[in-house]
Amino acid sequence: MDVGGFFLPLAGDTRGGCLVAAFVGIVGALLGGWISSVAGLPQILVVTMGGFSFSVIYAVLGATIFSLVLGVLGRATRG
Repeated sequence: MDVGGFFLPLAGDTRGGCLVAAFVGIVGALLGGWISSVAGLPQILVVTMGGFSFSVIYAVLGATIFSLVLGVLGRATRG
């Protein structure tokens, strides 16, 4: 599931393509996991891949937040 490919256009960013969307999805998943661990939130809908466990819910929320931040920053630099 490429979360970045779904949320980038919603944030108003249509540039980049497949690699940028994958990058946004991965960074968003890491961001969501970090936020949930710092806040001490319980893990919901956990998936384990390659010995690394992450919550799908927080990964999607992290990708959403990261995409929205990129969209706002992109609009600010374009005028």
